[in-house]
Amino acid sequence: MTTDVVAKLALKYSNPGPRYTSYPTIPSWSEDGVTQEQWKEAMVKGFNESNETTGISMYIHIPFCENHCYFCGCNAHRTNDHSFEKPYIDALIKEWQMYLDVFPGTLNVKELHIGGGTPTFFSPENLVRLVDTMFKDVNKMDDYIFSFETNPRSTSKEHLEALYSVGFRRMSFGIQDFDPVVQQEINRPQSFELVKEKIDMAREIGFNSINFDLVYGLPKQTLATVTDTIQKVMELRPDRLAFYGYGHNPHLYEGQRRFKVEDLPMGDVKQELYDKGRAMLESIGYHEIGMDHFAIEGDALYEAMKNGTLHRNFMGYTENTTQMMLALGASSISDTWYAFAQNERTDDRYMEEVNKGRFPIMRGHLLSDEDLVLRRHILNLMCRQETSWEDPKFYTEELDVARYRLEDMENDGIVELGEKSVKVTEIGVPFLRNVCMAFDAHLWRSDSLSKAYNVSRDIQKEYIEKARQAKLQQTT
Repeated sequence: MTTDVVAKLALKYSNPGPRYTSYPTIPSWSEDGVTQEQWKEAMVKGFNESNETTGISMYIHIPFCENHCYFCGCNAHRTNDHSFEKPYIDALIKEWQMYLDVFPGTLNVKELHIGGGTPTFFSPENLVRLVDTMFKDVNKMDDYIFSFETNPRSTSKEHLEALYSVGFRRMSFGIQDFDPVVQQEINRPQSFELVKEKIDMAREIGFNSINFDLVYGLPKQTLATVTDTIQKVMELRPDRLAFYGYGHNPHLYEGQRRFKVEDLPMGDVKQELYDKGRAMLESIGYHEIGMDHFAIEGDALYEAMKNGTLHRNFMGYTENTTQMMLALGASSISDTWYAFAQNERTDDRYMEEVNKGRFPIMRGHLLSDEDLVLRRHILNLMCRQETSWEDPKFYTEELDVARYRLEDMENDGIVELGEKSVKVTEIGVPFLRNVCMAFDAHLWRSDSLSKAYNVSRDIQKEYIEKARQAKLQQTT
């Protein structure tokens, strides 16, 4: 398929879409979606099914940042006041104890990731206190993985040594773009030399897995800046990286209102940035992993893709196929497989609820039988680029409609449709979220979601009628 055809497909399918770190996606949840008792029941069910086999994943959100990165859409509290550290850690430990009190046995932890905000906003001593206290009464599995996000400007050698001492071996750097003009626009100044210094330091201490986050579509970004950034990536050689498209939502994020629209790469210009970056990464030995992620051969993420064990959760792609993920801290999201719950977004409100002895749930969702089936298919597509419902237990009537939603993509060479299966082609991998949207029943049934993602409710009626007629023909 020619470059021109691919470019036309990119424009055709450029409408926004969820990243599908969950299904149903967060906009489908409600404030009364999960009660305290329902959440406890869902946790026990998830524990009984997965603790002894796969173990569980953990995420801790530390929302504090000393610097305001204008592009950022994460939940962060900008402050230089470090007196927040102790009460927030105390609340994290209390929340964790509430979970431990619910589970009917000792918890087996497979994976821990600390994100933010900026986790190294906390002192090395406080980070060690947090991890040591949380793992006092739980079991770390033999092949456990601990990772954390880092800002090179706030991460000292003492931070790295402290985190290494309590089991961390993997770290992620928010790079975005190495160009100083772009960095100035997004208020994230960090030189290549500084990043290299911290990576060399980490590898010398013993960290054996480095991740980069890169973003395309930022203000003042050009093909030249993306090219220069990837060339610098070649020199630093992280084991894996994410290459995300910037999402411009100034109505949601105050920092993004500082950007001039004319400075933002849009449409085919933005697509060129991705195509250039992707081609360069592949030319230097990085393999595309699902959507937006790349890894070198030998990296655990690459191996999981090759052997069919790749998994996706609220932390993104992971080689750990844990069913349950428990998340602590303000705005963090937990998943028992049967239910989702998101914590209160502000650290004040979060700590207030925890100190009352309540799970600080802001909103959530109990998955229906249909949700559970569709979730599995979306996860299969995101991780293995194919799915099948030949087995009756993986079938629900919505799949008949979803198949008709994919006919146009089949004509464009993005998917191959079987009678009860879908396979994403090589050319279709960049459009994974578009393929998954065909399976998103909540999106197609909701006026607000269908408008947000530019899907037609009128054509939805056509798909439903086609599926109905097909079923009638099968029964006559």
